[in-house]
Amino acid sequence: MNAPLVLASASQRRLELLRQIGVEPDAVIAADVDETPRRHETPRALALRLARDKAEAVSAPDARILAADTVVAVGRRILPKAETEAQARACLALLSGRGHRVYTGVALKTPDRRVRERLVETRVTFKTLSAAEVEYYIASGEWQGKAGGYAAQGLAGGFMISIVGSYSSVVGLPLYETANLLQGTRTGEVK
Repeated sequence: MNAPLVLASASQRRLELLRQIGVEPDAVIAADVDETPRRHETPRALALRLARDKAEAVSAPDARILAADTVVAVGRRILPKAETEAQARACLALLSGRGHRVYTGVALKTPDRRVRERLVETRVTFKTLSAAEVEYYIASGEWQGKAGGYAAQGLAGGFMISIVGSYSSVVGLPLYETANLLQGTRTGEVK
C-alpha cells in the first residue's frame, strides 16, 4: 500500500500540475517557512533549501511530503516574490529584454524521514517590454506573490521569447523530476 501523499504548498498551480500527471495528493498542508535568502546564498542553493525546509516543516506521520520552491534570478541576483507594485515593476525592468534563470527545487520526504531532492534550471528570455505592456501587466494583478513578479502560464507568457528547459518548472513544479521522485518511493523504498 502506498504511503499517503501530502503536498506542502498552498499553490493552486502546483496542485493543478500534479493532477496533470495523474497525481492527487491525499492532503494539502501549506508549509510556513522563512523564505529570506541567507547571506551569500546562491539562487540554486536557495531553491533547494526552501524545498527541503518546506518538506521538513510539515508534520504528517507515515506520509510522503512533497514540497517545491521556485526562484527567479538575473545572474546571482535573486528576484523577490513580488508583493507590491513597486517590486513587480522593478522585476519587470530587470527582466525586460534579457535572459534570466528560473530554479525550482523539489523535495520529497519519505515516511522514514529521508529527503530526496531535485533541482531544475530553466533559461528564459523576455522581449523588451514597452511601458504600456508593463502597465497592462501590473493592472492585471497576475504578478502578486509570483517569483520574479510574473506568471508564465498567464499574460507574461507573451513576454517570453525563448525558454530552454522545463516550462512546468517555470510555472512552479517540474513534472518529469517530480514524477521520478514519486515513482521512486511508491513502495516506501528510496532508490
